[in-house]
Amino acid sequence: MSYIGCMEKPRSTLPDALAVELAGKDLIVFDAECVLCSGFFRFMYRRNGAFNFVTAQSPLGQRLYAALNLALTDFETNLVIVDGQIHQELDAFSMAMQELNWPWKALGAARFLPAWIKSPLYKTIRRNRFRVFGRYDTCMVPDAELRGRFLKNGF
Repeated sequence: MSYIGCMEKPRSTLPDALAVELAGKDLIVFDAECVLCSGFFRFMYRRNGAFNFVTAQSPLGQRLYAALNLALTDFETNLVIVDGQIHQELDAFSMAMQELNWPWKALGAARFLPAWIKSPLYKTIRRNRFRVFGRYDTCMVPDAELRGRFLKNGF
């Protein structure tokens, strides 16, 4: 994983100013150029009205990734923030699935996989996502309803 600066570990909590800005909202931060990541966003949008969204490329997304010491251009993970807890990689996917109804909720059990399985599995998906699923050349233009689910400065 590449970090900003000199190989710092990613943070697991947000600075107070960002935490206040998020106002305790459950949030999914995703790479809007990645077809797989955007598909995950659309899937969650249709199935869970509790989540708000932020694109990684947006001003707020950039501040979140920077605060967590994550790369600001080659987004290596979606972020899922639930009850103030930040989840990354496969744990982010698992937490999001856990917030859905059955049968999707069952996919939340992926969080119980050992790290020696989760990490290589996620890295393989991450490394091949553009080759397999593709990349959007243009930005999504959300309608008013969808736009209402994005946080301020999150799109």
